[in-house]
Amino acid sequence: MNDRSRDIGTFIPGADDDMIICRCEEITKGEIRRAVHDGMFTIAEVRRMLRCGMGLCQGQTCARLVKGIVAAELGVRGTELESASARSPMRPIEMRVLGRDQ
Repeated sequence: MNDRSRDIGTFIPGADDDMIICRCEEITKGEIRRAVHDGMFTIAEVRRMLRCGMGLCQGQTCARLVKGIVAAELGVRGTELESASARSPMRPIEMRVLGRDQ
């Protein structure tokens, strides 16, 4: 969905806009909706702007929700949107572990 000439209307705040969608980065539904109305029409653009799906879980808990919100704001089906690149969940490790002689 890259047709930026389409008018999707003005942003109208919703009653549930304060609901947290991405727990890792603490991104709300309203922030995602606002990003779409500000011109972020792809999942990758929303992800780069807000960092949703880029926390510790790498989108394992929020990717489908984000895609659904973006699709709803654009008035398209979720299958019409290209998914963001997937990465494996990660865990931070201490540098001393990496520097340990084997």
